[in-house]
Amino acid sequence: TLLERGGSALDAVAAAVHLLEDDPCFNAGHGAALTRDGAAELDAAIMDGRQTRAGAVASVRHVRNPIELARRVMEKSRHVLLVGAGAEEFALEEGLPLVPNHYFRTAERLEQLEAEQRGRHVSDLMPAAAGTVGAVARDGDGNLAAATSTGGMTNKRPGRVGDSPIIGAGTYAKNGVCAVSATGHGEYFIRAVAAHHVCAAVEYRALTLEQAVRELLHEILPALGGDGGLIAVGARGRIVMDFSTEGMFRGARDSSGKREIAIY
Repeated sequence: TLLERGGSALDAVAAAVHLLEDDPCFNAGHGAALTRDGAAELDAAIMDGRQTRAGAVASVRHVRNPIELARRVMEKSRHVLLVGAGAEEFALEEGLPLVPNHYFRTAERLEQLEAEQRGRHVSDLMPAAAGTVGAVARDGDGNLAAATSTGGMTNKRPGRVGDSPIIGAGTYAKNGVCAVSATGHGEYFIRAVAAHHVCAAVEYRALTLEQAVRELLHEILPALGGDGGLIAVGARGRIVMDFSTEGMFRGARDSSGKREIAIY
């Protein structure tokens, strides 16, 4: 793997999310959820724990791999978050692939949109777990990174932005503490400043990573009315994957080579 070959945590999370964006099974890139107008509007973020640098994009309609644009925002601009037409202009300047919006649409997502508009919940057609994609990693130098990409909610109002590209809400990484990527009802994750809450609980309250994640998912978010899940890795490589929903597609591999793949 990239990490086994000495690659960086940042490269690893970007590569993982790029692959998931290209897989139509997930709600990111090709296969993203659609707005009420039948278009895909994509959000993504990446964060480098070394200096807490971050880049994010929101409401982009033509960038084939939003995670690559988010990384360019971090590395090639003086900004953290670019949205809409301005983000796509930057993608063009950077030579990133742009595609027609219909590239992102799949028959399954169109069916979900039609069902949602008829009042049938989207989870009746596809497990909620097949949604937002994310990755967290710790490399051989102890550096942490996180990346997240999503199409957002099915039947959302055009222009709606969830937690994924909001640094500290759906994505966060800080060396010596943890890296977090979240999925769920974005409005609640934004209100809870979810990803940063987990890291802050570890750093300032000396909670274990498991305790911090459990507090967020099973106490703080439910008190607001929200649910979801997240993946996290700690400063020493401890992996936590937890959720308060019916399921969450997840997989991990630690430094010993031990693998874990699960849905429920």
